[in-house]
Amino acid sequence: SPLHLWPRKRSASTSGPARTNGPGVHPVPLANPAGDAEGRRALAYALAAHMAQCGSLDMKEHNGQTALQIAAATDQHLIVRDLLTHGAQVNARDYWGRSPLHLTLMGSGEPVDVEMFNYDGLTPLHAALLSHNAAVKELRSPAGLCSGGGVVLRRHVGLTSLSRLQDLKSGRTCLHMASEEANVELLRLFLAQPSSPALTFSGNTALHIVCSLQKRDAQVEAAKLLMRSGADPGARNFENELPCQLVPQGPAGEKVEEGGRG
Repeated sequence: SPLHLWPRKRSASTSGPARTNGPGVHPVPLANPAGDAEGRRALAYALAAHMAQCGSLDMKEHNGQTALQIAAATDQHLIVRDLLTHGAQVNARDYWGRSPLHLTLMGSGEPVDVEMFNYDGLTPLHAALLSHNAAVKELRSPAGLCSGGGVVLRRHVGLTSLSRLQDLKSGRTCLHMASEEANVELLRLFLAQPSSPALTFSGNTALHIVCSLQKRDAQVEAAKLLMRSGADPGARNFENELPCQLVPQGPAGEKVEEGGRG
């Protein structure tokens, strides 16, 4: 479809022939005549909206790739975001079994160091998790526009070992980061991984973090989930604080305390 072709980057020769989508399909330009990136994104957005209404947003081309996979492979991150907003499937696989995340990591053609820390002390998995937290927060807001977005983490290579890595600034693991947004989906994912309890540089457990949250609808559910998974309510951080001592006052805090006792 035109949407599959539009995110692809033009070759060095802009005068070359346009790509086609297989026999019997008319060529479609890969960029607008002016080469305007914003115009290209606007058209891709409009095409995605139309295809989503028709139920064909995840239609695959001859290599078994969806528009989301092609946009990820060509590093069109804004178009990726728009496709996710319209509900593109993040777990779609092409004929080589590759998801959009695989294609993103393979896009440069160079080996990817998935344990590399950026200047904020975060690994790629940490950064992806924080992006997922942001998507969850947006979904919970009254003005949230996304549906089914988020980041593909379930099939991340070496998830068990990578999830144990601590960020360099505060010592948070993936479990701590998921706790910061009471991200129940990711909490379940990381709690299913075999690991030993980890502390931040302040001595906080994941339960400390969840108990200290303010105005999070999923706070009670997250606290119960951690308790069922073996979190120690008697653990003290380096300030000698118990998780229950960090619970905010008010009805929400009372529910968290009741969940901890239950």
